Parts: sequence; C-alpha cells; structure tokens
Amino acid sequence: MWTFINLALFVAALAALVCFMVRARKNSRELERRLSELEQEEDHVFDFLHGIGAAFSEGVRSSELHRLLVESAVRIMDGAAGALYLANKDCTTLTPSFITQACPPFVTIPEHIQSQATNKQASLDSFQQLQPAVSGEGLIGECWLSGQFRIASGQEFSTATSNNSAIVGPLIYRHKILGVLAVANGEESVPFSDADLKVFRAIAEQSAFALYNEAIYFEAGEKKLLDRDLEIARDIQRILLPSEAPVFDGYGFSALSIAARHVSGDYFDYIPLTSNRLGVAIADVSGKGIPASLITAMCRGVLRREAIESPLASDVLRRVNRQLYPDIKEDMFISMAYLILDSTSGRVEMARAGHDAPLLYRAATGQVEKLSPKGMALGIDSGEVFNRVCTDLSFEMETGDCILLYTDGATESLNHQGLEYGVERLIEALQSAAPQGATQVVNYVAEEVRNFTGTDLKHDDITLIAISKK
Repeated sequence: MWTFINLALFVAALAALVCFMVRARKNSRELERRLSELEQEEDHVFDFLHGIGAAFSEGVRSSELHRLLVESAVRIMDGAAGALYLANKDCTTLTPSFITQACPPFVTIPEHIQSQATNKQASLDSFQQLQPAVSGEGLIGECWLSGQFRIASGQEFSTATSNNSAIVGPLIYRHKILGVLAVANGEESVPFSDADLKVFRAIAEQSAFALYNEAIYFEAGEKKLLDRDLEIARDIQRILLPSEAPVFDGYGFSALSIAARHVSGDYFDYIPLTSNRLGVAIADVSGKGIPASLITAMCRGVLRREAIESPLASDVLRRVNRQLYPDIKEDMFISMAYLILDSTSGRVEMARAGHDAPLLYRAATGQVEKLSPKGMALGIDSGEVFNRVCTDLSFEMETGDCILLYTDGATESLNHQGLEYGVERLIEALQSAAPQGATQVVNYVAEEVRNFTGTDLKHDDITLIAISKK
C-alpha cells in the first residue's frame, strides 16, 4: 500500500518536473527570440544614427536628408511607406518634404482625387506631394495639433479602401514641433504594437535632432555666404569712394568714412569739373547697411553725371533730385551738401539738401560759422517744392580757413550716459585742430568722438571731410 502511494507521488513529481523543464525551455526560447528582436531593433537604430551622422559629415543636401529619415524609419519599423511633413517658416502649414511611392493618404483627399486614385495611384501620389497639411485635418494635421504619438487604424485614412495601419508622431526639439513623421505598414501586415511605438519614438527624437542641426548648419552656411557677399560689397563700395585726396591748387583735403556695418549709407566724392573748378559732395542715406549702400551707389552715378551740366550747385541738386525721386522708396531719403571750389577766384558755391550744416573755421578770428543755405532732402518731393526751396550760398575762403563737412553719425554719437557728442563739441574740436590743416582736423575730430563715446565709432556711419585753404 505505502509502496504504491510512494510510486504514485514519484511519478507525479516526475511529471511536474518534466512540465517545468518544458516550460522553462519554451520560456528560454521565447526570451532568446525576444532578445534577438531587441538586438535587431538596436542594430537598426544604430544604423539609423550612423546614417544620419554620415549624411552630415558628407554635407548632404536637405532633400537627401529628408529622404534618409523617411526610408530609414520605414525600414526599421518594417513598414511599407512613409512621409515627412515639415513646418513652414511662419508655422501656418506643414509642407510635404518626402513621401514614398504608393503611400496611403495622411492628409485629407478631395472626393474627385479619391475617385481617380481608385484606379490610378499616380493621381494620389501627385496630390500628396503638393498638398500641405493643415492643423487638425487628416492624420498629419491632427498629430501636429495634439503633439501626441499614436497608432492609427486603416479606417482613419482619407481613402475608405485603405487597410493600412500607421504610426504618426511629432518631431519635437526644444519644445517646438518641427514637423510630423509617419510610417504605414502593408495592407496584409500585422498592425503596429505598443512596442513598435516605443521604437518609433526613439526614431522621431533622433529625426527631430537631425532636422534641428540641419537648420543650424543651413543658417551657418547662409551666414557664411552672406558675409562673403558683404565683404565683396564693402570692397566695391571702397572702389566707389575716393581712395586719395585730390590735387587742387591752393587747397588741402582729408576725408574719413567709417561704416557702422559692413557697408555704409554715407557717401562722399571729389568731382573734377574743369582745371580750376572742383565739386565736393557729402551725403547720408536714411538707414544703414545694404539698402542704404545701394542708394549711395545710385546717387554717385547720378551726381557725377549731372555735376558737369551746371555751374550752380543748387541746380545740380535739382537735377539729381529729379533723377532719383522716381526710384527711391517713400520711407527713404538722401541728405546732401554740395560745394564747388574755384581755385582762380577763391570762391565757394554751396547748396544743401537737408544735410547737416557744414562748419567754416575763419583763421582771422578763430570763430566757426555754420553754412546753412535752405534746402530739403533728396527723394522726398518730385521737384515742385524742392526746386523752390533749394538755394545757393556763395563765400570766399582765406588762407588758413577750413571747412568741415560731416554726417550726423559724428554729432549723434552717444556716450555711456546717453549724451550726444553734439555740434558744439564738434565746433570746439574744429577750432583746436584747424590751424594744423585738413588732415589734422579729420584725425583730431575722429579721436575726440572716439574718446567721448568710449567705442570704436560703430554706433552709426560716420563721414568727415576737411577742406583747408593754403
């Protein structure tokens, strides 16, 4: 009796042990399979990261990077198709950047396109390549609006015949949605799982990082090209400005022009008229940078052409205004002072178009006069008012006298307390340096302004011209 019971217990225990071993072996095989899958997914993700790194190191174009992101995501997720939509600059729509062929519709498809696409996939592909996604519409628009990852069933696609499922997720970097990535599986494939969603999140995070870096590299490249263009523009502007003082009997000249940016809106020129007559111009275009520099180049050409047509300074400015007015924007204008020196008579004819009044140092008295004939800025009026108010001023220069022409960048330079350098300080600087001649005047004034502001004279464009009578 006891022997039979013991035998039965032994058999039961043996059976239990066999079942346990079978289960353990089965679980072991399942663990090995799962581990193999995880290792495979890990390899896919590392391949994805390696591909992105290689793309950046080779300087891949944006279109190629976008294709790489989509095709890599499709391959890793074992999908059939994919799409990448990126936000435009003002973040009003998402633009399709890359969509694989035969991709199910992630955006809303009009009925007439659906009817064509039933028998003609090309119609659907063509529409998707051009149609931006709108916030809240279609799977892409809904994902953009919610900012959430999700698995979508085939019934959620725009075309009722679609049996695909898809994973859709936002590409977020630094709390900003750069776009939306989507991957669809085949119509006969197993639907995506929560485990697939975890892998897709990792892909989306790395894709967002890649897109952000692409934007940074693009901006850096654009800035490099822009800097190069600005350097060329600055070199061209240097060519347009006088490189040295003119040789003109009885007079000494010195000039300095400093741009607040790469290029300047200030302009000055020496224009030979006859053997004994020389035109001197200084001008300041409203604003700074490239727009102002383009206007100065245009102004130079017009002034040089019109200067030889009339002996009167005011008439030259009238001609220049008539030529420039049609081509200057309403919010821009040019201030100018134009002088004609006559070495035979010693007289100076001057007209002013809204420019700061030049300063005349009289050696005999040590006093400074403001030269301020009436006139309004160029480009504001077509000529009806400009021609009437623009007048000439005629005066003689004696030995030791000195004229200082300047742009408002000098007088409006600010110090650390917010105070302007001002005209009074400029007059004092002129009185101190004028007895030493034109070169000393320009050097001394520039140094005084620099000392006053405590900067490298970059607040605004600054131009100085000194003309001394020997």
